[in-house]
Amino acid sequence: MKIIESSDSNFKSEFEELLNRGKMDIEGVSSIVSSLLKEIKDSGNSAIREQIAKFDRWEPKSDSELKVSKDEMLRAYENIDSKLKDALKLAYSRIEDYHKKLMPKSWMQEDENGVILGQRVTSVDRAGLYIPGGKAAYPSSLLMNVIPAQVAGVEEIIVCTPAPDNELNELLLAACHLCGLESVYKIGGASAIGAMAYGTKSIPKVDVITGPGNIFVATAKKLVYGEVNIDMIAGPSEIGIIADESARADYIAIDLLSQAEHDEMASSILITTSKELAKKVSKKIEEFLKDLSREEIARKSISERGAIIVTKDIDEAIDLMNEIAPEHLEIVTKEPMELLDKIKHAGAIFLGENTPEPIGDYIAGPNHTLPTGGTAKFYSPLSVEHFLKKSSIINFSKKGIEAVGKECALIADIEGLTAHAKSVRIRLDD
Repeated sequence: MKIIESSDSNFKSEFEELLNRGKMDIEGVSSIVSSLLKEIKDSGNSAIREQIAKFDRWEPKSDSELKVSKDEMLRAYENIDSKLKDALKLAYSRIEDYHKKLMPKSWMQEDENGVILGQRVTSVDRAGLYIPGGKAAYPSSLLMNVIPAQVAGVEEIIVCTPAPDNELNELLLAACHLCGLESVYKIGGASAIGAMAYGTKSIPKVDVITGPGNIFVATAKKLVYGEVNIDMIAGPSEIGIIADESARADYIAIDLLSQAEHDEMASSILITTSKELAKKVSKKIEEFLKDLSREEIARKSISERGAIIVTKDIDEAIDLMNEIAPEHLEIVTKEPMELLDKIKHAGAIFLGENTPEPIGDYIAGPNHTLPTGGTAKFYSPLSVEHFLKKSSIINFSKKGIEAVGKECALIADIEGLTAHAKSVRIRLDD
């Protein structure tokens, strides 16, 4: 793993490369995805079946074959090991408890003139969740998307997941049963996003689409935004670690690899004040790589999109990491809590040597659907908020409108909106 120092003459250009890590060639696939979405919009289920045959190598004979039955989900759940059931239940419980704490409340307040102002929080009617699928499915992603929607009070949840060769991961199906899902469809990629955004004979149009996916999924979500709401446009996974001389090299090395093994485009970046730690981590990474089941993927990721940066002090390390704005940020220093207030941009922050990023992926409670590629500067993690909407509440009494009506009408006059002004003044004249 390459080691660079902030004092190097070419550091600025190398750091710029890291900042561009999350850029996806959305423009390069936009025309392809636009065409697929148009087919879905124009032809509905028939287009879905054709696209499944083309991309997932099986051909649904009827619309009913697109839907996963509740019996399939139940059988999958009954077939998994009891310890795994307990682990999934524990994860469900912790994720649910955390997201319940995030729920905003409706409120109303009356002032001295009898004016009532407030806010009403309600859920969307229908949510569409995209879950990466196939043989390498992620039940954790299902839990992380379904549970906040359920906590928010969404009445109808639609799940789409790809089924290459008409095969679905049994663990994903088991998680579907655990979540009590009824509407799960074997549709992947841009096809799924189009189906949920526009609606078809089988799949109702949703109000919001959430969930991670490849560049085709990300592009489709971007293109349908406005037709529906979306959570974010997420790219390859990434981890940033800030560490000082007190950190253990083996912990840091394996944490960096925990993201590198996702895919070749994943990014793993360590920023440390210790040259000695940098060298030890690089050596440990090479040792660990040999034992990984996805060694080839992790090795390419670490080689092409990973870096260790050595800085002059911890403040410089923090400044650089804030520029990177990583999806996952670990702080592994003597006193990690003392640095927390200095962190401005990160999807999720993991404090201390006993808080590895994977604990957040599965069981800690906070959501693991996070902004990537520097978008943590303006995006937030997936939460109940993505499944809610807010309505303002306004109720003026006669005394209330008399107190502010003249000023309101004056502003309307300035804007040249005569009816606006008269709408207020007619009530003042009564």
